[in-house]
Amino acid sequence: MTGSISMSTTIMAVPNHNPPHGMEGYDFGALSPEQQEKLNQFKIQTRQANEKYLREHPEVDLLLAGFLGEVLTKRPDNVRDFAADWFTNPQLPDMVRSQLEQRDRTLREARFNRKL
Repeated sequence: MTGSISMSTTIMAVPNHNPPHGMEGYDFGALSPEQQEKLNQFKIQTRQANEKYLREHPEVDLLLAGFLGEVLTKRPDNVRDFAADWFTNPQLPDMVRSQLEQRDRTLREARFNRKL
């Protein structure tokens, strides 16, 4: 077919839920299709970069899991003060280092057992 026109179709991500409580409704016409596509690509790239960073830094997961576990166990009245104390604990770096070593041992053992 001669003279055919190539049309590019941009599919915009449209939320399939209501906006979070207390926020205004979505304004679907606020961004042009090109702007929406750039925003979507930025979100994807940011998420991939964040996931890569977290894979490279397992201590972040250990810190957050440890903190949340303590908060849910102790249920402090003042979470901000509790967080300040928890994250400035001079023993925290040693605790995290120990947990990382245990995690690495567990992963090595799991890999070894899969080979058997």
